[in-house]
Amino acid sequence: MKRYKKYITPYLSAFIIGPALMITEVLGEILLPKFMSMIINHGVANRDIGYIIFMGGVMILTAIVMAAGGIGGAYYAAKASICFTSDLRDDLFSKVQEFSFKNIDDYSTGSLVTRLTNDIQQIQIVMMMILRLALRAPGMFIGAIIMAFLMNARLAVVILVVIPLLILTISVILKLAFPRFTMMQKKLDALNSGIQETLTNVRVIKSFVREDFEKKKFQGMNQELKESSLHALKIVIATMPVMMLAMNITTLAVVWYGGNLIIAGHMPVGDLTAFTTYIVQILMSLMMLSMVFLQSSRAMASVKRVNEVMDTEVDLTDAEASRKGLLVTEGRVEFRDVSFSYTDNEAELVLEKISFTAEPGQTLGIIGATGSGKTSLVQLIPRLYDATGGQVLVDGVDVKEYSLHNLREGVGMVLQKNVLFSGTIEENLRWGQEDASLEEIREAAGYAQADGFVTGFTGGYDTDMGQGGVNVSGGQKQRLCIARALLKHPKILILDDSTSAVDTATEAKIRKCFATDLKDTTKIIIAQRISSVETADKILVMDDGRIIAHGTHQELIKDCEAYQEIYYSQREREERGTAL
Repeated sequence: MKRYKKYITPYLSAFIIGPALMITEVLGEILLPKFMSMIINHGVANRDIGYIIFMGGVMILTAIVMAAGGIGGAYYAAKASICFTSDLRDDLFSKVQEFSFKNIDDYSTGSLVTRLTNDIQQIQIVMMMILRLALRAPGMFIGAIIMAFLMNARLAVVILVVIPLLILTISVILKLAFPRFTMMQKKLDALNSGIQETLTNVRVIKSFVREDFEKKKFQGMNQELKESSLHALKIVIATMPVMMLAMNITTLAVVWYGGNLIIAGHMPVGDLTAFTTYIVQILMSLMMLSMVFLQSSRAMASVKRVNEVMDTEVDLTDAEASRKGLLVTEGRVEFRDVSFSYTDNEAELVLEKISFTAEPGQTLGIIGATGSGKTSLVQLIPRLYDATGGQVLVDGVDVKEYSLHNLREGVGMVLQKNVLFSGTIEENLRWGQEDASLEEIREAAGYAQADGFVTGFTGGYDTDMGQGGVNVSGGQKQRLCIARALLKHPKILILDDSTSAVDTATEAKIRKCFATDLKDTTKIIIAQRISSVETADKILVMDDGRIIAHGTHQELIKDCEAYQEIYYSQREREERGTAL
């Protein structure tokens, strides 16, 4: 609860005023049956029209005050709950933004989306319900019991028999509900993950004609969610009939016993009318409380899931950054006996005993088979992951001593998966430098060989990209991502197979720009094609998480069998393609 105090304090007045206004509604509900009994016992019995009119006016005034209190209470309850969950959602989103890649790997995208939306919504609904009923239901329960005993203690004993049975029933229902609601949220996670994956990869699905397969897969997940929801909601469905049955049986018992008291002359008719209303109020208040507890059970499952994210220990922080103000100024990269694993199991090392140095301004090429650890290696430089063993140094300083912000500001990285966001081309490129002028944007795009095709669009740099850059080709997307990274003016530029969709002529122009216009930037290029790295100052050949050779293109052609095999096989394919 200490965590959630910060979300209550700014809106404390709403948290207090809302329930307080509900008390006026409770007082009205308790008084109205008494006023009605007075009208029947005195006004109707004595045929006193004036008394009936007077008490009728009092009842109308009471109803107006009740309505005002109810409306005000509902407004402040809504305000408090919405503001509370809005701030909570902000903090939850901020927490996710702090996650390292490893933290993100622990959660599916669909699960995080569900926690940020559905789980927060469940908390909001229950909080609003609690604020509206926290005082109203107990107030009505206690007030109605007091009034019932004041009217006729013998008749009120009937209630004392029913209440313990209802409380026991509610307890059993709550015990059964919590695990069911937890499972329902997990099934919702799975469904959201499936939807996200399907919509993101819809073009692949259509190109492989897998629509029927995806429909069946979705139907299966949807069926599981349906069954899980029905399993959980059976508890909710059963609650209302049980409560109504108890209410009707109790009412019948009161009417029968009260009728005998009236016949015997021990109770006025008006009191029985009021007493019956109080019985209904007592049972209705218990019903409201049961619904609050039931919904709270579902909300607690959501709170637990939100807390899991909030309590996640971010494994990449500035805790060890002894030189937080330090900037990357040269771009020298050094690996000293570096090992890395995505898990805590040292037997599952992805990289092992990696050592090399890239001097400022040099171009370092990295080549190797798929799964050899190339991407894992470069991700250690901007601390997207931390090395399991050894040291990664930038400008002679361990990367852990930099603040994450300053380190990543000095590194421009084009990831293997090129991602663009909805918005214009200019807005996407400004991710590299928010306050860049259009001239600077065009210059970076020019280096990446993107300015030509961008200016060919009708809207130029104001062309809308669509979600994920759906209206540009793969090669165009890659060049835009390179331009975005260049706009940062990084001291270290990492290209992770970022020209694979670009034709060789355009790629050659990009490499030429790198050599002439970015000569002070350290360039690390991961590639599948040897032609992409053959002009590099140094090339690392990787296999199974190790560097098996390093040197220039000429040195490796001469001495490295693995490099020779890649080179000649690619050359043969190129010659075969030219012949065709």
